[in-house]
Amino acid sequence: MQPLRIGLLGVGTVGGGTINLLQNNSSEITRRLGRQLIITHAANRNIERAKKICDPSIKITKDVFDVVNADDVDVVVELIGGTTIAKDAIIQAIKNGKHIVTANKKLLAEYGNEIFQLAAKHNVMVMFEAAVAGGIPIIKALREGLAANHIESIAGIINGTSNFILSEMRANGSTFQEALAQAQTLGYAEADPTFDIEGQDAGHKLSIISALAFGTPINFQHCYLEGISQLKSIDIGYAEELGYRIKLLGITRKTPKGIELRVHPTLLPESRLLAKVEGVMNAVSVQADMIGQTMYYGAGAGADPTASAVVADIMDVTRLQNAEASYRVPYLAFQSESLEDISILPMDDIISSYYLRVSVQDEPGVLGEIANILASESISIEALIQKGVIDQKSTEIVILTHSTQERFIKQSMQRIQALPRVLSPVTMIRMESLHRR
Repeated sequence: MQPLRIGLLGVGTVGGGTINLLQNNSSEITRRLGRQLIITHAANRNIERAKKICDPSIKITKDVFDVVNADDVDVVVELIGGTTIAKDAIIQAIKNGKHIVTANKKLLAEYGNEIFQLAAKHNVMVMFEAAVAGGIPIIKALREGLAANHIESIAGIINGTSNFILSEMRANGSTFQEALAQAQTLGYAEADPTFDIEGQDAGHKLSIISALAFGTPINFQHCYLEGISQLKSIDIGYAEELGYRIKLLGITRKTPKGIELRVHPTLLPESRLLAKVEGVMNAVSVQADMIGQTMYYGAGAGADPTASAVVADIMDVTRLQNAEASYRVPYLAFQSESLEDISILPMDDIISSYYLRVSVQDEPGVLGEIANILASESISIEALIQKGVIDQKSTEIVILTHSTQERFIKQSMQRIQALPRVLSPVTMIRMESLHRR
């Protein structure tokens, strides 16, 4: 059988890993497929770098359109990233009738609906396992393994950079800036880490898996994003005293009022498996009606784990290349005509528990005033600790609440901050038990 011919866009970390994997595991792949996978073309801005990595038989170019327009390319593997040249190249490849494998979560989160519609028109596949959680097969799990279930909710640690920073802050008492500097030194964070630490990366990934879980178009534009740059090590310490750990979670949940789609720091009970995920590792917990809770854990980035997902997608394309479209798994797991445009729940309407830290003057009655405000908003207190005197005039009160609507917490915070003896803005962090509701 004729080999499947691959055009590779980008010979960076993941591109190089993909080349190495196809070379090192070629016999195992052929045993599984009964067919070879060969790279015929590669595009990279740095030609000399590409030549050092690629086999001499591969045609190397700077122009991605030399690859997507080549007659001897069946599948275009896009590993450039971003939403400019990558988008143009993928659209042209689809119009040329070539199947797509991509690791580009930003592109899919922002333009996936458009890309999938075009791909359906031209009867080509778009595979994207590597776009979410690196080598963890969460896309395949949602599209295939859990296809008989109603998915109820998903919570995931899907950005390794942020998880490393939070792990360092907890383990070593580091400040955010110290932990970020360590992540940059080790190569886990970019020189400009905004994309990771402010939640955009996790939001892109969450928007994709939410669409797969609930059968909706991708809704990144409505995803709530809150990063970790404002977190204080003191809150991580207080959370641990109370039996919790703070993680940057992506959470999506289907409710009768709409879908929750949110990324933010979250207190988790330390007994939960997600709370125990440390360093740059990723993990995704899925709650479904038939199977209950399942957990997917592994390396969320890096050359080899991401290349593993890329090549698995190429292998799926190989198996399904000649199948009718009706026999393929739909792009977003549900038939395109069955996708539902379900509203995304505003943050004021979500139900959660909350961690509040209030810095106050150390005087009698102030705790009572705060408790009265919470009670007037029908917010009950689960736990409360008052720290010793921070200095000669102030102390800190830490409160954990029972579940309530977020708008009531925000109203309470405004009233608490208006109290004369409250010294600074109230710190609020959401809490999740991950129990089925």
